[in-house]
Amino acid sequence: MRVAYVCADRGIPVFGCNGGAVHVQEMIAALRGLGHHVELFAANANDSPPVELASLPVHQITLPSQADGARLETNDLLRAALAAADPFDLVYERYSLWSFAAMEFARDCGASGVLEVNAPLIDEQATYRGGVDRAAAERVAARAFTAASLLITVSSELALYAQQRAATGAPVHVVPNAVNPRRFPIDVLPTITNTEGTFTIGFLGSMKPWHGLPALIEAFASLHERAAEARLLLVGDGPERRSIEAALDARGVRAAATFTGAVPPTEVPGLLASMDVAVAPYPHLPLFYFSPLKVYEYMAAGLPTVASRVGQLTELITDDVTGLFYAPGDATALTACLDRLRRDRGLRRCLGQAARARVLRDHTWEATAHRILYLTGATAAARPTEAAR
Repeated sequence: MRVAYVCADRGIPVFGCNGGAVHVQEMIAALRGLGHHVELFAANANDSPPVELASLPVHQITLPSQADGARLETNDLLRAALAAADPFDLVYERYSLWSFAAMEFARDCGASGVLEVNAPLIDEQATYRGGVDRAAAERVAARAFTAASLLITVSSELALYAQQRAATGAPVHVVPNAVNPRRFPIDVLPTITNTEGTFTIGFLGSMKPWHGLPALIEAFASLHERAAEARLLLVGDGPERRSIEAALDARGVRAAATFTGAVPPTEVPGLLASMDVAVAPYPHLPLFYFSPLKVYEYMAAGLPTVASRVGQLTELITDDVTGLFYAPGDATALTACLDRLRRDRGLRRCLGQAARARVLRDHTWEATAHRILYLTGATAAARPTEAAR
């Protein structure tokens, strides 16, 4: 099939390092790996693509102005770019706040239009990034959701959000995030070589307010008081970094922590191999709608994961089998989990091996692509394997 992959969100540099960028890259690679021709239409494709996507046709949708008044003009440019290309069988769009043209174009051309919903963007924008013209954003969302022939969400919480906006009753299916097994070979070497006896606790992410890092800092500081060999490895960057560094300074453990800053996806496996355990310390949130990419990657790397017991994580992780749970925001319970794993190397090994087996069996990008194509009813899509269901 000919597939147009659309990402009109300027906040996602599609060849960048954050989770959204990784998702875009992996979905495109999976579709291409299944033999389909994919062309990318993106508002932010300024970086160099990874080697495996070097031959990908890229259509940059660029506006002369970044002012708010120009945000809806993206739709005119996007529709014109789609119309100028050869016809597509499938238009696949990552939902963005001000984009509706791709789904309406697919509908008008008789192509399948798949809208992938990764977050309740209107609420997220209002809560974390300042004001938003909610009425205008809701009108845009209604147009995009109504025009789509199929809606894909990464969690069951988002499925309800999508169903409420799909006035025409387009089917909604939950397809969680995944991993690329080729990025996580069993023998990957650690990027950071720790001294004998060091116990390294790791975190991977963009350091946003909803990642719950204050609880991790508190737990790490408490653990470090009783176990001087404990180290903290923070992979990524973001708006919370300064406050995290200040908190580490205040607790007197800044010297025991390493910040890598933002890193390309190719460096993530080696950094995960440098950890003994990995943490997903999400706080209690009114609506936990995430499908945390970091946790899939922790598991693929064979790491025992300590996570707050929230949302989709309760479906992905089995307590005491593929990871350990604690109550959201309970730094004391998090400390206890980390200390248990510090003292029990055998438990770390068993949890990590079981986690890796689970995620590589049930959650790969190839299986995800198979599943989505099957849901579109495309004749070129094979019936999904058991792992893809």
